[in-house]
Amino acid sequence: MTIVRYHIRHDTLYRYDQPVGESRQMLRLTPRELPGQHCVSHRIEIVPEPQRIEDFADGFGNPVRSMHFERDHDTLFIRAESWVELESKPLPDLAASPAWESVRDQLAYRAGRFLDAAMLEACGYLFESAHVRVKRDFADFAATDFPAGVPLLVGVDRLMRRIFHEFTFDPEATDISTPVTEVLENRRGVCQDFAHLMLSCLRSIGLAARYVSGYILTRPPAGKPRLIGADATHAWVSVFCPGVGWVDFDPTNALLPALEHVTIGWGRDFADVSPLRGVILGGGGHEPEIAVTMVPEDEFESLYTDADAPVASLLQV
Repeated sequence: MTIVRYHIRHDTLYRYDQPVGESRQMLRLTPRELPGQHCVSHRIEIVPEPQRIEDFADGFGNPVRSMHFERDHDTLFIRAESWVELESKPLPDLAASPAWESVRDQLAYRAGRFLDAAMLEACGYLFESAHVRVKRDFADFAATDFPAGVPLLVGVDRLMRRIFHEFTFDPEATDISTPVTEVLENRRGVCQDFAHLMLSCLRSIGLAARYVSGYILTRPPAGKPRLIGADATHAWVSVFCPGVGWVDFDPTNALLPALEHVTIGWGRDFADVSPLRGVILGGGGHEPEIAVTMVPEDEFESLYTDADAPVASLLQV
């Protein structure tokens, strides 16, 4: 058994063109407690301090912090800092999974049929959502990887690897509003797009799959040091397999997540697990400045050699 520990820092800074008179925000930045994943410690620092805070779990079980600001402010800074421990676990035998058609048929609606809790939960991830489409185009794209009788997880693995090989990672090609149909047509995007594309393919052939949001360990270029704030959030997918449970696949990197992926939460698509979303009164134009750092425990002290900059000084940069 292998155990690794990571330090994760996620900074978000808004500089508003005009003062914000009132704001309500929801944060999803707390790592989930899962088999093989333990959040050792977690803290959230907010400037200015909100007048009201509420912590709860959303409908998917993700930890959420709700904040209400009632005083004028022209900046908003949020730092989420966590220590997370990951424990190795055996990967499933892909070839031993049931035929994909049998899984599709088990998930299909039939009046009067009793479903256990796991199947009932999975059925919530069969349909279209804000960023995922159920269309023949996506079913046709997936058909190559799902011939008759192929084991479910073998087909999913093939689809993941085909997306990796046939699509180009291009941060300039899309934004959050780019339809997944354009991603399929243009064959370019980022991890969020590839996750939405893979979800669209799987749901279009009747399989249950959900969007997973979190972090991945990155490595600096050869000979270059790791930089604070140079990382980003990551996205992948999880597929329901009867008798096995939910199995994660990362189409951006063509691998099954293990000891280098930290899960924050999941939902139908990105809209359900956005790290920060809310409404403001005032503010004018604004774009967030986001800096993410995920570092192994043995690199932590060498990376953070100097004392952390006070939040007040960060806001003056």
